[in-house]
Amino acid sequence: MKGRVFKSTGSWYTVKVDGKYIECRLRGKMRLDDEKVTNPVTVGDWVGITMDNEKEGIIYEVLPRENYIIRKSTRKKKHSHRLAANIDQAILIVTLVAPRTSLGFIDRFLVTCESFRIPAILAFNKADLLDEAGLNSYKELKFDYEELGYQTLLISAETNQGIELLKEKLTGKTSLFAGHSGVGKSTLLNLLSPKITQRVSEISESVGKGVHTTTFAEMFEVWNNTYVIDTPGIKELGLWNIGDEELCHYFPEMRKYIGACRFHNCTHIHEPGCAFRDAMEQGKIAPFRYENYLSMLADDDNRR
Repeated sequence: MKGRVFKSTGSWYTVKVDGKYIECRLRGKMRLDDEKVTNPVTVGDWVGITMDNEKEGIIYEVLPRENYIIRKSTRKKKHSHRLAANIDQAILIVTLVAPRTSLGFIDRFLVTCESFRIPAILAFNKADLLDEAGLNSYKELKFDYEELGYQTLLISAETNQGIELLKEKLTGKTSLFAGHSGVGKSTLLNLLSPKITQRVSEISESVGKGVHTTTFAEMFEVWNNTYVIDTPGIKELGLWNIGDEELCHYFPEMRKYIGACRFHNCTHIHEPGCAFRDAMEQGKIAPFRYENYLSMLADDDNRR
């Protein structure tokens, strides 16, 4: 039988087959086939299953993926971890206050999406907490990112600001929800459908960061032919299998300058005649984007 994985707890998988949900385990050999990935089967995968008994099944194969989004595993060195598979878009929930999402994290996520050609939307949550300076900061980031082709939304799960527009962006698609703990992913999902009852938690006052409430990935059908995948809050996002030479390909504003440097092996860090640095100095590349690019280059994990 063929079904789609809706939930993964690490050892058990909930697979929807012909409208029914079946709890499944992996066939032992599958764990060995993909041993550099911590989760050989991920939410969103289409899989082949066979019944082990009247209630439980065995996943014996993963059907070819249209795409997936992946990051470096935080628990196992030299391993990666898939966040989701077969998605139409990724929604990164970010906040400018309580807690503040770093621009470095945003850009790492966007690079990851670019590397798999997955459209990304930036949803700035907690608009109700922004003062005048916060709103100005959002407007500046909105300009910078929309110039690059990324959609941005200003929303509030508390006041419902922008929620209808978010629903329009989700309709008819499978969307990944991602972001730091505490940015309001679970609260937003609970707003989308009465069928979703994700647990929410307050921000930790001691560290000013979110407390993990989602502990495993799960997909929900919020309405007809519209699915959202909730994932545990991401503390850090390590890029996976992106070489130094190809990193600039995943910055839309830098792609046009590829091959324009004086030296063919330019590292875009200190060489004279670097087209990237010239463009940045001319205001064609936002300085914070170039700084985040350099940060990714300097990350040893990125040169795997």
